[in-house]
Amino acid sequence: MNTLRKVAVVQAAPVPRDLAKSLALALARIREAAAQGAQVIAFGESWLAGYPAWLDHCPGMATWDNPATKDVYAEICASSVLVPGPETAAIAALCRELEVVVTIGVNERVAHGPGNGTLFNTLLTFDADGRLATHHRKLVPTYTERLVWGPGDAHGLKPASTAHGRVGGLICWEHWMPLARQALHMHGEQFHVAVWPTAVERHQLASRHYAFEARCFVLVGASLLRAGALPRQLSRRPGLEDPETLVLRGGSAIIGPDGSYVVEPVYDRETLLVAEVDLRAIDRERMALDVAGHYNRPDLLELRVHPGPPRKLADT
Repeated sequence: MNTLRKVAVVQAAPVPRDLAKSLALALARIREAAAQGAQVIAFGESWLAGYPAWLDHCPGMATWDNPATKDVYAEICASSVLVPGPETAAIAALCRELEVVVTIGVNERVAHGPGNGTLFNTLLTFDADGRLATHHRKLVPTYTERLVWGPGDAHGLKPASTAHGRVGGLICWEHWMPLARQALHMHGEQFHVAVWPTAVERHQLASRHYAFEARCFVLVGASLLRAGALPRQLSRRPGLEDPETLVLRGGSAIIGPDGSYVVEPVYDRETLLVAEVDLRAIDRERMALDVAGHYNRPDLLELRVHPGPPRKLADT
């Protein structure tokens, strides 16, 4: 059995609050990665159509009934992804054409029924046949993110068995939720996509710890954003007067199941990280630690996952 896989992480800047342009960029990057032989391809957090970095870099935006903030929120709603919808169909078709697995972060909008209008920080994984294999909504939006996103559920808190391996993922600070990590560990991930707006040192530590704990390969997906792309309606904090100043600096990387880097983090530039990995490394590392196997005590410790009620998705 062939145990070699080629994986890729796309580190690039989307066009914030412009879904059509961001989707076109994503499709082009998927083709570029596939042309280099990549079989599993990852993007950063809420890549379609951009992480709301203005929550941290535009002071005063959280004041009550702020007209400028409401304008920006409306723009995010207008550029959010319906699941299923035309954007997911386009990605699915390309995955089917190229026979690749793609994980990408999106701003998701529920259009009809319960939760009408709610936005979610969502991670989507498409299999090589175009099937939407995993649909995970961030469990708890972090701090100021709660102004934009609603709390998710556990429907997508499991890896998908894809054509190129078992692929799972968590979003940003979910990597500090021990039970969320264990929920994925129990299903034997081979590839874990760890998405962040930008992967600073503590995010690298969390990602490397995840790889060591899960005994899997971790694709760290992070993005770039310049000050000039922050919403024009909002004032910027001091130091962001130059539109070329990077607000999100990237930090994408590829990590092995022993917690060491296969590809070191890259900052401050667009890049495509590609590496060939051997799945046999996972079994080698599980000899010493397997938190879902021989290093687990289900007779003493038990985890129960509650997916929640059935979802209302977009009408298509």
